[in-house]
Amino acid sequence: MTDEPAPISYEDLAAIEDDFSEIDTEMMRKQYDASRATYARRAEAVAKIENFWSLVLEQAPPEIDQYIHSHDSKLISEHLTGVEVTRFELDEKGPTGDPRSLRIRLEFNPNEVFSDRVLEKTFWYRRASDDWTGLVSEPVKVHWKKGKDMTEGLTDGACALFEARRKGESMSRKTLPEYDAMEKKVEHWNGANTSFFTWFGFVSGRRYVGAKESETATAEYQNRRAARRRGEKVDVPGHAENQVSDEEVEDDSAVEVHDAGEELAVAFAEDLWPDAIKLFTQAQEMGDMSDPEFEEDDPDEDDEDDEDDEDDDQPVDIRSLVQGTGKGKSRDSNGPPAKRAKR
Repeated sequence: MTDEPAPISYEDLAAIEDDFSEIDTEMMRKQYDASRATYARRAEAVAKIENFWSLVLEQAPPEIDQYIHSHDSKLISEHLTGVEVTRFELDEKGPTGDPRSLRIRLEFNPNEVFSDRVLEKTFWYRRASDDWTGLVSEPVKVHWKKGKDMTEGLTDGACALFEARRKGESMSRKTLPEYDAMEKKVEHWNGANTSFFTWFGFVSGRRYVGAKESETATAEYQNRRAARRRGEKVDVPGHAENQVSDEEVEDDSAVEVHDAGEELAVAFAEDLWPDAIKLFTQAQEMGDMSDPEFEEDDPDEDDEDDEDDEDDDQPVDIRSLVQGTGKGKSRDSNGPPAKRAKR
């Protein structure tokens, strides 16, 4: 009689998944260290190319592009001078830092919208007490010039609520006038219908997780991993019988100004930043392919006027702006853009 194979438990599968995650993280750490010199060479080279980063943003992947509105495009095309993405914990802590934490820096020349020359947003990869993991961030104060706030007050409101909670020593407190004010704003405004710069007010896709909570939760997670390797059964927060109800979960979605804030940060780090030269080249090729199309004369002046009127309602094309050729081909700001032609 043959012995039946032992059943596979949840603990067995979870242990394998933990190992895959650890491998991915270690590969990210090694790649970051190995590519430092090459990124430094690229930074030196592209600094000599006028409008490099404006054109890169024109070819940004849909995860980024869908949040760049027409007024954002104009500002980016005329005033964005630099972009930098770092995995700052590796720079500051070395091998003990988490490579999933990100810092994204945008540099601007003087403009009529805000007084900041640099907007820098930091994202920490953290683990909550119930084992949730993800990126969290503190809202960034954008110093808008009078009457120029493109976020409908969302970034200022996010900063006010975060500071009120910090002073009250409770990052989950909801009985605050700042919370009520933000809840009302978010009913009507968000990152999808205001501005790309609303992203700087992002805090979390769920709730803010502080460093101390994350440190404790991570230590418990490592203890569970060690127990699994010893073949022991472990209780996992948030799994099956340990899972709390929706009512018990602390959730700040009602006051979060940008639902896709984490996805946007990851797209910057994993798509736009490493592929910047390729995106710049595509922008140049698109310009070569489309120039004759925009130079054609329409014999019907009435039709031309109608097209001009319609074009006024469309978003601005960054490539055309930075090259001084007018609006160029526009895209629909109500959703992700159609795939661009590639050579």
